[in-house]
Amino acid sequence: MNLNTSNDAGKKDKLSIIIPAYNEEDIIVKTLEAVEKTFSGIIDYEIVVVDDGSKDRTWGKAYSYAKNNPKVKLISKKGNGGKGNALKLGFLNSTGSLILFMDADLELHPNQFFLFYDLMKLLNADGIVGSKRHPLSRVEYPFKRKVLSSMYNWMTRAMFGLKIMDTQVGLKLFKRDVLKDIVPRLLVKRYAFDVELLAVAVNRKFRIAEAPVDLNYKRFSSRINLFSTWKFFVDTAAIFYRIKVLNYYDRVVLDESAAS
Repeated sequence: MNLNTSNDAGKKDKLSIIIPAYNEEDIIVKTLEAVEKTFSGIIDYEIVVVDDGSKDRTWGKAYSYAKNNPKVKLISKKGNGGKGNALKLGFLNSTGSLILFMDADLELHPNQFFLFYDLMKLLNADGIVGSKRHPLSRVEYPFKRKVLSSMYNWMTRAMFGLKIMDTQVGLKLFKRDVLKDIVPRLLVKRYAFDVELLAVAVNRKFRIAEAPVDLNYKRFSSRINLFSTWKFFVDTAAIFYRIKVLNYYDRVVLDESAAS
């Protein structure tokens, strides 16, 4: 099956591609070029890059690319606040009716958006998330990652009753109205942001479906360690407590201006 199906992206929609970046100097320009090549002339789009306190030349390279490009919006943060925090900031500075979360490392190519978009229409879904466990996915990643991913997936499905088989793939497509409702409620800034996002979405009765992906991990060892693994579990336990005990996410009073 060709995972990059229709280019019949909605002519009435505007797509915001949110890209959190931390120490991505070697790839950030190539990623931005790939995004523009993918969507130019097909759909109205904007690219929102959030530099999450990079210590290398990510900001400088992204700035050089963006300064004469009206399609690219660049946001800089002082200090590394975490991917979840960067995605929230990117969303709050976006304007699209469709929101695509995408990692900066190009391990997931943006052309997979078209399949996500087709499935969103076909299934009348509020969000589509990439899944390594979809039977049509083509995935190459280390054995250690497979073991940790399987354990975490089992735990999150048991804790939250999620039917979603994989929460952690970095490519996710949502309707704007869904994120307007969910994002202001979220507290996790770093490790378990994806789980909180999806658990709250399902808890608030939004329809989330999965899509196959082409994925090739390149640098697992540099991003996953014992501390981060532990923090994943701690953050996930806190999410469970807020949903199942405190009923926190349904009690949050939204600031509509912040979510718009």
